[in-house]
Amino acid sequence: MIPSGTPVDRKTLFMRDFAQNPFIAIWEVTRACQLHCLHCRAKAQRHRHPLELTTEEGCRLMDQIAEMDRPLLVFTGGDPLEREDLFDFIRYGRERGMEVAMTPSATPRVTKEALLRAKAAGLARCAFSLDGSTREVHDHFRGTRGSYDLTVGALGMLREIGMPIQVNTTVSRYNLEDLPHIADVVESFGATLWSVFFLVPTGRARAQDMIDADEAERVMEWLWTQSQVRSFDVKTTAAPHYRRVVLQHRTRGDGGPPGTDLARCVPPVGGVDFAAGGPGLRAPRSVNDGNGFVFISHTGDVYPSGFLPVVAGNVRQTRLADIYRHSPVFRQLRDPALLKGKCGACEFKAVCGGSRARAYAVTGDFLESDPACAYAGSSC
Repeated sequence: MIPSGTPVDRKTLFMRDFAQNPFIAIWEVTRACQLHCLHCRAKAQRHRHPLELTTEEGCRLMDQIAEMDRPLLVFTGGDPLEREDLFDFIRYGRERGMEVAMTPSATPRVTKEALLRAKAAGLARCAFSLDGSTREVHDHFRGTRGSYDLTVGALGMLREIGMPIQVNTTVSRYNLEDLPHIADVVESFGATLWSVFFLVPTGRARAQDMIDADEAERVMEWLWTQSQVRSFDVKTTAAPHYRRVVLQHRTRGDGGPPGTDLARCVPPVGGVDFAAGGPGLRAPRSVNDGNGFVFISHTGDVYPSGFLPVVAGNVRQTRLADIYRHSPVFRQLRDPALLKGKCGACEFKAVCGGSRARAYAVTGDFLESDPACAYAGSSC
């Protein structure tokens, strides 16, 4: 039995066996949201679904998550602030010894009072999405006029109450050229982390909105340079090949562009810290869809990630640990030997593995190569 309120030891968190327990669990507490984002994974709706997990079921779910070595717990949506019991969930997660974060939508529900309540309940970090440095770019992407002003206001309130700030940005054709300006805005608010999402064409997102593989490579090289000079840390989501870029630079020991003089064999994964600047709520080794990562939907369906909509079970019928550890979907995703094509042949597959969600969205096979990776392999 896990002692209530006892925070998980970080060494235990980082060294866990991902075949047994995830590093991070994301629970989509609702799909209700008042925004109309062009790329919404959840195809969020105006109203809450009648079959959402109840408060009691949600607490049972958190019990099961905590029993899996207390991974980091993130409440997402939709907009988690659409649930009146959200603050009870935050408090309960902390009582079960987990670090808790949330990703609310920038709507009028984000008030200083609400953020202070979340902080008092034990929230460790709050993340807002910023997809443009101007109203024109961001509001178009979010499908809601006034979203930019609400986002900037929310970030200002987080700074005012002393809550660590994470900013999420989804890279697409709409904002590719705006990234340097977005980075400036992120830094202006004293953010701890900039999480850069590479668009996956699922939900409302379209394949034609993705940047191509060469553009993605250039963005990741640019992110590496930003990680060396900015006050915030940088991570990517749905772009695990950024780990390869980081490892290439660190292996060579300089800040120049990747060359051919890489290590003849990739160093052991366990010794590589991909979270420069300290762990925070970050994984120090490779986390990928279903491999250190688990996603629970608003109705209890369990997915390898929110961007990989392959149902492996439902927590109303099966314990989360049994789904995560024994589902054929999760077991396949944790075996790099099963990867196909370029990803299967890549010497970095153990530290990258490509986005399984994007491979599935584009090809229909989550073991196929990630179409957003331009790397052709070395002479190793």
